[in-house]
Amino acid sequence: MERTLAIIKPDAVRAKNAGKIIDRIEQEGFSIVGMRKVQLSTQQAEDFYAVHKGKPFLPELVAFMTAGPVIVMALEKPNAIQAWRDLMGPTNPANAGANTLRKLYGTDIGSNATHGSDAPATAAQEITFFFPELK
Repeated sequence: MERTLAIIKPDAVRAKNAGKIIDRIEQEGFSIVGMRKVQLSTQQAEDFYAVHKGKPFLPELVAFMTAGPVIVMALEKPNAIQAWRDLMGPTNPANAGANTLRKLYGTDIGSNATHGSDAPATAAQEITFFFPELK
């Protein structure tokens, strides 16, 4: 079994698509081993996206991620990282496949409905960030 972090971003929460996304996660065979709705502070968003420190898009990303509540989840299933990334689709919804979450619920490259870990080490770090009890 593998775990990954999933975030339903503020745009999808605001559009009332969170339930649809969670339902799809379960339909796709993921177990949700941790879930909570949180309002990120600027500091939390900066800490979470520290890997992007100094990049020109970071201020816009932090502003977006703090604009409303997000739903964070630790998901589990075999090959969870790749399975979640496949379900989300590419970062830009315009390039996403027809039944992916970003095509269905994202509006542009910035407001793309979901986040997911990109590798096992990243997943472990991101899950611990939001769910220290799941170490």
